[in-house]
Amino acid sequence: MTAPAPRLEPLPPEKWTDEARAMLRGRVRSADRYLSGEADAPRMPNILGILGHHAELGGAWLAYNGLLLEQPALEPRLRELAVLRVAWRTRAAYEWHQHVRIARGLGIGERTIEDIACGDTAAWPETDRLILAAADELLDRHRIADPTWAALHRCLDTRQLLELLFVVGSYLCLALVCNSVDLQPDPEAGSAAAPDVSEVEE
Repeated sequence: MTAPAPRLEPLPPEKWTDEARAMLRGRVRSADRYLSGEADAPRMPNILGILGHHAELGGAWLAYNGLLLEQPALEPRLRELAVLRVAWRTRAAYEWHQHVRIARGLGIGERTIEDIACGDTAAWPETDRLILAAADELLDRHRIADPTWAALHRCLDTRQLLELLFVVGSYLCLALVCNSVDLQPDPEAGSAAAPDVSEVEE
């Protein structure tokens, strides 16, 4: 759930150092517009504002995450199923809001998003069901169980399977950051339902 106020405020563009600005320009296509200070400039996403506090770490994270998003081995739709499950299970409202929007853009429907939240995947295609099972097992036991691993290996090649592990781990890491700094959803993401702690499965 979102907190009343963040523990760590996103760094506003006017307070970014030259080093941080150079880092963002090297990693984010809209960096110049975010940093311009012009009246019509788009609002910088809050997660970028957090990374602005630590330019070296921010640059490394954006390069790594950019690989997962822009040069994926794993089908983006499958990636988003895993990310949304991580976001829901970790109560990461910021991550949930952002990736509901991405999921919708990839054609993932509202019923599927609801199923991710409640864990009801009985009617899903096998590969989709296995992706959620793998995410749950990694979150619960930090290891994909042997039957799930074997079944996934029939659906995914080695690169895709390895990338799935990194996707779940990466977005768990990001969820820990978002939750710990009490990062607020970006205003334009307000239409996506935020996780309700009382509804999240243990």
